[in-house]
Amino acid sequence: MTASPGRNGFIPILLLSLAICPLALPSAESTEPSNRPDAVSAEKRSVLEWLARPENVKRFGDISDSIWRFAELGLQEHKSSALLTKTLQDAGFSVEKNLAGMPTCFVASYGSGKPVIGILAEFDALPMLSQKAGVAGADPVVPGAPGHGCGHNLMGAAATAAAIAVRQTMEQFQLRGTIKLFGSPAEELAISRPYMVRAGLFKDVDAVINNHTSSSFATGYGVSGSAMYSVVFTFRGKTAHSGSNPWTGRSALDGVEIMDVATNFLREHLHFSTRMHYVILDGGEAPNVVPDRARVWYVVRSSDENLEAIYGRVLDCAKGAATASGTELAEIRVIAGIHQSHHNKALAELMLKNIQLVGMRSWSDEDHAFARSLQKALGAKQNGMPSKIGELAKPAVVFTGGASSDHGDVTLVAPTATISFPGMVPGSQGHHWSAVACGFGSVAWKGLNAGAKAMAASAIDLLTRPEDLGAIQKEFAEYSKTHSYKSFLPSDAQPPVDFYCKLMEQYRPTMEAHNPPDGH
Repeated sequence: MTASPGRNGFIPILLLSLAICPLALPSAESTEPSNRPDAVSAEKRSVLEWLARPENVKRFGDISDSIWRFAELGLQEHKSSALLTKTLQDAGFSVEKNLAGMPTCFVASYGSGKPVIGILAEFDALPMLSQKAGVAGADPVVPGAPGHGCGHNLMGAAATAAAIAVRQTMEQFQLRGTIKLFGSPAEELAISRPYMVRAGLFKDVDAVINNHTSSSFATGYGVSGSAMYSVVFTFRGKTAHSGSNPWTGRSALDGVEIMDVATNFLREHLHFSTRMHYVILDGGEAPNVVPDRARVWYVVRSSDENLEAIYGRVLDCAKGAATASGTELAEIRVIAGIHQSHHNKALAELMLKNIQLVGMRSWSDEDHAFARSLQKALGAKQNGMPSKIGELAKPAVVFTGGASSDHGDVTLVAPTATISFPGMVPGSQGHHWSAVACGFGSVAWKGLNAGAKAMAASAIDLLTRPEDLGAIQKEFAEYSKTHSYKSFLPSDAQPPVDFYCKLMEQYRPTMEAHNPPDGH
């Protein structure tokens, strides 16, 4: 049940509304019929009942809310990563930290031998999206500060809950195999997974369960999302007095602006599925001094097949801009280079059965009321929270472009599919204050719990049903014959651990002043 926000915009939670009957399958909070309880294995029943306990609903809801408050940017998620790793260590996992050149990257493992089942976890926030929880209108906690506008706080908590539930059942039933949780930082920058693949962290994994917050409860297969290059171009020039003798200077900002003009003319000749966007990071400090340094950050998205050629044309625009402005293209820093997602159909079908088993959550009158108020503020249909689970999503007939995720690289080295779980209000927008507003509290807790159940149940199937895992791996082996993995990262690229350091340092003290001393 959601109450009015307190002074800091944080919603008190009444656990009574989250109570779940531990013996009922599907749970008492499900609104759709699912597989008969007597068809559910004892192992699967064990994970679902463990996750249904009110104390565990609260435990992982609190973790999600804490990460929501931390709102740490990519590769600066020190508190978020520490909270998740401690939770996993306390639950009996061995945890390797500071992996693949990233201080906040970790892998938590339990068990031994085959099969090895992976679960992906994300926990970074986005710039400029600070927002009070439960408020149906833009109202930042700290103006300009980061916020969780993509639900990664829920995803990190849900993945951790699922992994621990599986670990409890593995011990109880003496199941053979290994469960691994991959703590993947900086997904919003699309950074970590290519470096994790390059470091060999997925080399022994038999199947991978990905997850993402959504307003639906569903999964799908096939190729989706956009491949992406994320690159910072630095131009160097010469300073001069802008009024007295500007002809002796060479403006680095001119280089950036000419590049922007060139790429905007380029748009007409790019495939319609391409996306290209940029921000000027540094354009000088005073107009009366010709700037000798300027930086622009580009993101270029397309299909796996077209990305490298399009990026090559953007490089030509940068080089031509340097020549035209008489400046030097001093640095080309690749922040990320990632593939589209290639989801495994057999794994997605297995996941859908478990989504059907868990069923859509039932929402309280307060949940629906908040959802409708947010939908009204956004000009969306005021239907409240969703009532039905989704169907198996098929690949698009025509690729038209869209968002990107670095888990795409994982899908090309191990069979992977994604469970989307209902932690967001329908009509809320990703990378927007509305997503932050509904990522904390009652709706969020219920959604992440549903996602954790579907992930845990799917992991149990992969550990206990070799025929299902065999079909998944057979499909992946056939697909890999025509879709072998090649990293888009330059061979000398390193994780940009400093990229958001100053920005996070700018806001962290003020953000912490708004948080409870214990982080909850």
